[in-house]
Amino acid sequence: MPAPDVAALLALLERSEPDVAEPARVAVEWLAGGEALETISQFDVCEFLWYTLPIKVPGDQATIARALGRLLRLAGMERYAALCDSPATARILMTYAREGEEAGAAAYHRELEATGVLPPDVAELSWSSIMGPEELGAHVACAAALELAIVTGDPVDREELTRRWLTAPRPELGGDCWLHRVHGERLNRWVLGRGTARRELAQPFEVRLHAPIAAPDEPHLEPLRWLLGLARTGVRLTERLNVGRAVAAEAADRFGWGNPTRPGAVRGEADVPALTELRQIAVHDLGALRRSGRRLVLTTTGRNLLDDRAAMWDAAAPTLLVPAPGEHDFEVSIRESALMILVDGDVVRDGDLRARIAEVVNGEGWRATDGGRVGGADLTGPLSRLRHRLDALGLDTLGFDTQGAGAQGADAPGLNAQGPGASGADALGLVGPEPGAAAQEGQATASAPRATGSAPEGTRREPVTRVAGDDAPWRLTDAGRRAALAALRAQALRPRQYAGLG
Repeated sequence: MPAPDVAALLALLERSEPDVAEPARVAVEWLAGGEALETISQFDVCEFLWYTLPIKVPGDQATIARALGRLLRLAGMERYAALCDSPATARILMTYAREGEEAGAAAYHRELEATGVLPPDVAELSWSSIMGPEELGAHVACAAALELAIVTGDPVDREELTRRWLTAPRPELGGDCWLHRVHGERLNRWVLGRGTARRELAQPFEVRLHAPIAAPDEPHLEPLRWLLGLARTGVRLTERLNVGRAVAAEAADRFGWGNPTRPGAVRGEADVPALTELRQIAVHDLGALRRSGRRLVLTTTGRNLLDDRAAMWDAAAPTLLVPAPGEHDFEVSIRESALMILVDGDVVRDGDLRARIAEVVNGEGWRATDGGRVGGADLTGPLSRLRHRLDALGLDTLGFDTQGAGAQGADAPGLNAQGPGASGADALGLVGPEPGAAAQEGQATASAPRATGSAPEGTRREPVTRVAGDDAPWRLTDAGRRAALAALRAQALRPRQYAGLG
């Protein structure tokens, strides 16, 4: 049976309880926004009572809540009316009044979570706190589906129901699903970011990033796979908690990670900056390693990544744009712009890359100054971080000669250990053993580290000549270009949050 008309209900209250009619009218206008009462859900009622009412609605809030309950009972909506009179509502309104908006909002979120009608984050989608129309529609639809399952008494797996509701084709969407709608909305918002130059750079990616970026068929992320393999039996650390000399030397030998500013024998982790960056990615960004005393050991997450190449790709590629501690949107925007410029190009000179990035970030409202600086912030820091990350994951070519004229990717002298015809991972020395063999090597190395130069054939780069400092040209490998797209997609699809929210 449809709920009675709101106007009729208010007229009835006006005759029987005139002191209740006006606060009930205020409440229902905020709650239903002129729509029929049949359209509201438990989530809507909770959000009004526990967030909108105490923050946005003037007047005696407890009186307004009770008046809304009276109107909903007249409409035969007893479950929703009970929320208006509940101890939870009284407690939350009191928290706002006594402890302020932040404490009240925290109490609201706790109580809403306890109702079971709040759609949870799932692997496919983390909800924003600032939602566009499509995401809001998806959120409301999922909340209504959860409420219906609870009311009917069915066992409810909230994550599974939310995932099914997001991914199933919906007749009301013309056969599309809510997940596609939300992703499309977020991609469009990302493309239409600040500034003309930024929009022009990002526009071609709106279609390219709609589908997930599959991992390349050839071996990839071999440095990360190697380090996690070593940690199966533990990687010993020095007294200063650095990776020991034997492992650092092996890393430099396998992946061409010598430090051009400190040539010669590797004396420890400090001589292999890419290893430090790789450790940062594995420990802090992925949670794949943790420190146990003076050892790095593999976590359950790390073990799962080693056993699942697709999962490792999905987790590691987005770390190219993970913000560093204390980093702001400006620095991330620099790296994001760099990846958009590099993803389809050949060799890009460092000066040209900086000039194009400066044009983009200037258009976003940052003021450029001399010396590669924009708005008083140096481009060098964010670009160095990006180069170190690409290097650590084996996603850049690195084979540039000291004159700047030999940057020929797979054909560069010193890179091609397999002969003139090798390319891709072969040319980069990224062809490694199968996962089982990698684990065995890791165990052997952890217990009795091999001397530098003893890595198996095909698992290390030949010595390369590199440009010292941050002035080397840029070029991504095939896997690097895919990783750049994957990182950009993760950046575009991330949830929007209010400042201060995680």
